[in-house]
Amino acid sequence: MAKQLSHGNKRSLKQTSTDATHGVDMFLDALDARRDVEVVRAPAKLIFALDATMSRQPTWAIATEQQAEMFAAAQDVGGLNVQVMFFRGQGELRKSSWTISPAQLADKMSKVTCRGGYTQIARVLRDVEHSARRDKVKALVYVGDAAEENPDLLCELAAQLALLGVKIFMFQEGDSPNVTALFKELARISGGAYGQFDHNSAGRLRALLRAVGAYTAGGLDRLRTLAKDDAEAAAVLKQLPGPRL
Repeated sequence: MAKQLSHGNKRSLKQTSTDATHGVDMFLDALDARRDVEVVRAPAKLIFALDATMSRQPTWAIATEQQAEMFAAAQDVGGLNVQVMFFRGQGELRKSSWTISPAQLADKMSKVTCRGGYTQIARVLRDVEHSARRDKVKALVYVGDAAEENPDLLCELAAQLALLGVKIFMFQEGDSPNVTALFKELARISGGAYGQFDHNSAGRLRALLRAVGAYTAGGLDRLRTLAKDDAEAAAVLKQLPGPRL
């Protein structure tokens, strides 16, 4: 017959079990805290895609200068991790590595020259989808002035991004009615927003990019705060799904 445990041994075992449980709880609490810190410190990921065909040459410098506004708006709420992508010429599509530095991004963009060619929005959307499946991409900002592709295909690709939680912010240079209609629809399908600018309204593009940076890094609350004193931020906020107050 097994030897019965003495009262002291039972108490010792019970204490050991209690200590072990307490130790596990402390470990799990510490792990959760570490995860919370990592979540706070991890910059939100945004892909900045641009049409670099020849018609965009006059305003390419404007976009290069204004992109820093996205970083500035996101700095106080976790920061922003951006990858720039552009297409030009005969089927050329390029993208940078991820960066949290607006200076690095501006430097990369300043070395790009626009070339003739057709739009490649579908390729951009497919590449963003691939990135979103691998990394947690929160938003796509697209800046362009034309769309020479099948609208139904583009809408289907936008829907795929919506399923992955990627919101599309379509910023149109110029006022072509067909482009406006398509850009608005791509933004709507994804739960994103649309904006328009031209070479005389660099301030509008700056404000739009600032609004996206604020939203991507800090969510609706951050965008609501910005929208109190910023008309472009208010216009973006009005298009996004969810409560406004």
